[in-house]
Amino acid sequence: MSDNCENKHLELHIPEPEWRPGDTPDFSNVVIPKAGSVLRPPVDVDAQDIRDLAYTIIRVLDKNGNAVGDWGGLLGDEELIAGLRHMMTLRSYDARMQLAQRQGKTSFYMQHLGEEAISCAFGKALNKGDMNFPTYRQAGLLIADDYPLVDMMCQTFSNTGDPLKGRQMPVFYSARDHGFFSISGNLATQYIQAVGWAMASAISHDTKIAAAWVGDGATAENDFHAALVFASTYRAPVVLNVVNNQWAISTFQGVALGESGTFAARGHGFGIPSLRVDGNDYLAVYAVAKWAVERARANLGPTLVEYVTYRAGGHSTSDDPAAYRPKSESEQWPLGDPVLRLKNHLITKGAWSEERHEQAEAEILEIIMTAQKQAESLGTLNGDKIPSAHNIFEDVYARMPAHLRRQRQQCGV
Repeated sequence: MSDNCENKHLELHIPEPEWRPGDTPDFSNVVIPKAGSVLRPPVDVDAQDIRDLAYTIIRVLDKNGNAVGDWGGLLGDEELIAGLRHMMTLRSYDARMQLAQRQGKTSFYMQHLGEEAISCAFGKALNKGDMNFPTYRQAGLLIADDYPLVDMMCQTFSNTGDPLKGRQMPVFYSARDHGFFSISGNLATQYIQAVGWAMASAISHDTKIAAAWVGDGATAENDFHAALVFASTYRAPVVLNVVNNQWAISTFQGVALGESGTFAARGHGFGIPSLRVDGNDYLAVYAVAKWAVERARANLGPTLVEYVTYRAGGHSTSDDPAAYRPKSESEQWPLGDPVLRLKNHLITKGAWSEERHEQAEAEILEIIMTAQKQAESLGTLNGDKIPSAHNIFEDVYARMPAHLRRQRQQCGV
């Protein structure tokens, strides 16, 4: 061995984003396949035959607003208009709740800005009774399933109308009847839970499937990999979703990605069919979701789906993205705005117009503000209408143990 090798100091490779605040973002090196260029395989395809789908991006909407390729054509105009309204509702809801947090009415909030198509479209591909195990940026699943906005707001305000009685963080919704499992603040726990739920459904010979959700950063967690082991081994009826919005809390996606190329490619080591889709294309998201859901329901096992998108806002109201990325980065993102893309598609088809869009914006804002007024009448963080401390002791045991009864009496509730 040479002296140079013996004396060379060891170094770690520290991934760094291409741009920092003050830099000019340039996404020209990002390979964006033409819309319609990726073929749709049969649902029962062997995972080995579609390995390439983990390295491309499935797209339906082209730059002119046309739907092209065999992943399109699954939704009619009225269904697409409903989808557009769902995304607009989520965006308007976000804006009002973000403002409410700044006004001290709630302690915390997390926006979906730029990611609305993913949860809103995916939700329409499921059946009643299917169960999502979401993270905190999938509220579109609830909106697409007509969950009451007032209940969502009351949960965010932790007031006397909070369905969860103040026992969850703001935006940590839970709605079993709407296929929305309780959100966990511990990253990736919902992944292994979703696989277990799906396995239980199969064991009981039910017809319901599960959908797991995780962000790009949380794919580095142990539970992510454990979930893939169980899902692949037992062919669990589950869709494993990875929302790659380029940024974790303040860490760019390369830290979790390593050198694997794409997050979808991680499914290859487990023999799981893995696809990447344009997360800002409502039609593409729905088509891929429908494909994966159909595969799970046909006892063909799990599918891993990576949604390529961009977190336009901060990670939460506790985060300032200007501290770690250029302010203009979201504007330069090459996949555009999901709301505007679906709007332009409907206008191109003659099913929508600028006038109808403006009218819809006004109608939705009125609905949101009316719901907010009702929710705030039941209390906010800076008011005195809060859930009773009595709730701390409820809904844990079928029969309350003696020591908890004593503690409740000591608290005077």
